[in-house]
Amino acid sequence: MKISYLLTGNELMSGDTVDSNSSLLSQALKDLGVMPFKKLVVGDDKRLLIDAINGLARESDVLIINGGLGPTQDDLTAQALAEAMQTPLEQHPKALAHLEQWAEQRGFTITQSNLTQAQLPQGCEIIENPVGSAVGFHCLHGKCLVMCTPGVPSELKRMVQEQLLPLIRNHGNLSDKGMITRLRLFGITESGLQDIIDKQFPDWPNEVELGFRVQMPVIEVKLRTLGEEFDALNQRWSAKVASLFSDYVIGKDNTRLSQALNRALLAANKRLVTAESCTGGAIAAGVTSESGASDVFDGGFVVYSNAMKKSLLGVSEDTLNDHGAVSEATVREMLNGALQRTQADVGLAISGIAGPKGGSPDKPVGTVWMAWGSLESPSARRFFLPMPRLAFQRTATAIAMDLLRREVMGLPTSVDYFAELKRKKS
Repeated sequence: MKISYLLTGNELMSGDTVDSNSSLLSQALKDLGVMPFKKLVVGDDKRLLIDAINGLARESDVLIINGGLGPTQDDLTAQALAEAMQTPLEQHPKALAHLEQWAEQRGFTITQSNLTQAQLPQGCEIIENPVGSAVGFHCLHGKCLVMCTPGVPSELKRMVQEQLLPLIRNHGNLSDKGMITRLRLFGITESGLQDIIDKQFPDWPNEVELGFRVQMPVIEVKLRTLGEEFDALNQRWSAKVASLFSDYVIGKDNTRLSQALNRALLAANKRLVTAESCTGGAIAAGVTSESGASDVFDGGFVVYSNAMKKSLLGVSEDTLNDHGAVSEATVREMLNGALQRTQADVGLAISGIAGPKGGSPDKPVGTVWMAWGSLESPSARRFFLPMPRLAFQRTATAIAMDLLRREVMGLPTSVDYFAELKRKKS
């Protein structure tokens, strides 16, 4: 099957927007066992778009057009496709109904420009967009299935698995007789995974395709089999991998660390409080980004300055003077203060040097202390994360979440998250 991409927009041509959508699409197509045939990027020029559509449709089984579905003058996809197919634009009732519902839910007034998003090539069918104002749509141009999708990555992502892949599968008469298992792991490197699997499973079956994908901060392990007769084999080897890396598995499919932590807290009937300095509230933001967070989260303190550490959490001035803000003594007092001031059962406290300034010979940039646990059983650890500021904050947030997840689940918290990094530096 030949599948092509046509990406539209001057912002892609100028480099103002980085193309992440074709990567998203290609990763999804792997589930069908196919790869893209050709990718073309075209600016906001209707004549160029028409020529590109006609050319790609002639040599492709499927053409995915991404972008150009918005309400402004430079959103030309529907017009260009209609002219390429020599068919008129018409107001599509489902597209209009979607637009009206989208506007009503947000208290928006539909403008004349918005209404152009309901003008689609005659005879096309809708691809639902549960997020944005513009629906996607698909039709046949000759023998080629043309699918038009929004350029906003969050909108495209929702469409791919639920709608685009089934359309492609049906158009190409591709077999759906297979099984894919995805395990999400945190706390081990990609090379570490491969080495351990090679050593522990020298009899790995040829029928089970094994793949790895780094999706910071987690790693996805994918086991894929083709044919219903191998479903049981997939299940058996997936269970073996999950058992081997049980400490590191946070869930399946698209499980996030924040989800895994919240699920662990809910299962243990524990409520959490956070006390954050260097992460600036990122841990609390992650926890509360998940539905049902109110069942497991009491609240959080962002105490960036020493004054706030003292006034809000009761960290003593002697501790700060003797040990500094980034120290075991300080994060333990932050944890203790947060737990005493709330009804939470467990807490997370963190203080570090995110950089690029602020380090010293004994506490270089990248140093971070974390404390976690209950009033009766607190723990603390030091980590060294020598990386750019935002990467440091994301990584420290992820480690903190995982440490508490492990604590609540009764798993070891002595895991060396960055063994490979340390080997490379030494």
